[in-house]
Amino acid sequence: MNDTIAAIATAQGVGAISIIRVSGSEAFSIIEKLFSNKKFVAADSHTIHYGYILDGDEIVDEVLVTKMCAPKTFTMEDIVEINTHDGISTTNKVLELLLSTGCRLAEPGEFTKRAFLNGRIDLVEAEGVMDLINAKTESASKMAINQVGGKASSLIRDLRDNLVGILANIEVNLNYPEYDDIEDITVEKIKVSMGDLDKKVNKIISESKNGELLKNGIKTVIIGKPNVGKSSLLNNLIGEEKAIVTEIQGTTRDSVEATLIMDNLILNLIDTAGIRKTDDLVESIGVEKSLRLIDEADLVLLVLDYNSELTSDDKKILSKLDGKNYITIINKCDLDKKIDDSDLKNTVYVSASENINIDGIKEKVKELFNLEQIETSDYNYLSSARSLAILNQISNAIKEVNSGLENGFTLDMIEIDLKNIWNLLGTIIGESYEDELIDELFSRFCVGK
Repeated sequence: MNDTIAAIATAQGVGAISIIRVSGSEAFSIIEKLFSNKKFVAADSHTIHYGYILDGDEIVDEVLVTKMCAPKTFTMEDIVEINTHDGISTTNKVLELLLSTGCRLAEPGEFTKRAFLNGRIDLVEAEGVMDLINAKTESASKMAINQVGGKASSLIRDLRDNLVGILANIEVNLNYPEYDDIEDITVEKIKVSMGDLDKKVNKIISESKNGELLKNGIKTVIIGKPNVGKSSLLNNLIGEEKAIVTEIQGTTRDSVEATLIMDNLILNLIDTAGIRKTDDLVESIGVEKSLRLIDEADLVLLVLDYNSELTSDDKKILSKLDGKNYITIINKCDLDKKIDDSDLKNTVYVSASENINIDGIKEKVKELFNLEQIETSDYNYLSSARSLAILNQISNAIKEVNSGLENGFTLDMIEIDLKNIWNLLGTIIGESYEDELIDELFSRFCVGK
């Protein structure tokens, strides 16, 4: 944290400019040695200066240099940003000069890590930076901006503040019983507070599952017997010939993956091998994989044949879908009807070959995942798997507190469990953390961020 770091902050390629970011106590003095405009050092903060980066007497590039003084910067350290002409050779040459003049090459995510360690942002906001960089839809972008802006973090801070009030009241009752002007803390009052906390935590968990869907997409598996039209359906949904389509049964022997962005929701589509009994070793491996993917999927698209009666293979698949989110897609609706669909649920009738009612599948997905409700929400979600895992730990810890209250545990024992919940809430926003966790989290960032 005492050294000065530098890295290229923009993707390299053919473009107008590249930005090289420098952060640390020696940032200004290092730039002074390389920058032709000597007025830069005495200039005010948050100003931009024109000049040349020099390697001795040789001009390396014509640049704009932005000066930003601590603590009003992203890292809360002195920062310089050099806008060079884009191009791998020129950008790398400027970076090379910085490194030879006293900078150290930044590690992945080190700028954001310094912002966190210096108190500029909390851990949820830091994760929001990465989510914003990787956002593939407008909804994912809105959610990330709320995290970066601290709106999601405020949900956790409010819970911690409420818990501090309970802990303080218990502490005073235990250690200062002589004060008669304090509120007596009772088991019933703690139960009421725990009920309120449990309701809020479970609401955040429920809504944050929506956040996970917006961020990572819905793992969607297309299944059915051979030649029912699964591959044609995949190709039709994504608008390209991704999967091979033939009249030969067992053409798809391994899964084929594609991504569909549908009204701010990402469907991670997987076309699978047709499910049937087979003596072909390779095909049987594909069938086993198809059955396994059903268990792993967030959504199953079961494709049936409008022009055929239900087979034992169809019924076997249907039996595996109990308790799963699934849509029954009855394909080949342009042909004569032979299927008995009286007991089928979530049905959509399509013809993949004739492009009939493909949008009906998309509407059914929206309905199944309450997409309209998600899109009208405030996007204050905690979308990381890390945060959701901790929230589930907190939910279980609240149950332990309630169990202790029911079993007559003393207030000092209850206080220990409440402090554990308070600390767990702190780990979500980074008020308490382990160095190994922080190193792992920021290592996932790209260099220069």
